[in-house]
Amino acid sequence: GLPRELLESARIDGANHIQIFTKLIVPLSVPALASFSIFQFLWVWNDLIVALYIGPNDGTDLVFPIRLEKQLGTFKDQLHLLNASAVISMIVPVIVFLAMQRYFIRGLLAGSVKGG
Repeated sequence: GLPRELLESARIDGANHIQIFTKLIVPLSVPALASFSIFQFLWVWNDLIVALYIGPNDGTDLVFPIRLEKQLGTFKDQLHLLNASAVISMIVPVIVFLAMQRYFIRGLLAGSVKGG
């Protein structure tokens, strides 16, 4: 969490609860929330089990991870098509990571020791 001294110094400077939250807590929490968001997105994106249970059973409208899994049996002799599909499925997570990379790095370094 945030140090109590930081919040106390904001109160001494005359900030009310809303100002402390909007100008102090939220900006300091953005890197951690961004890191959490990236991990959560990747977890949901790669979750094949949920897609199996949520998707329809008739096979007409499958989500992308299930289509890839079903193509494994279809394209046993054409692995280049399966590999191309896997690369295409990685495009969205890579774009999300690159867009939020600076927040991710800040979140990882938030607890590190600074100075010397």
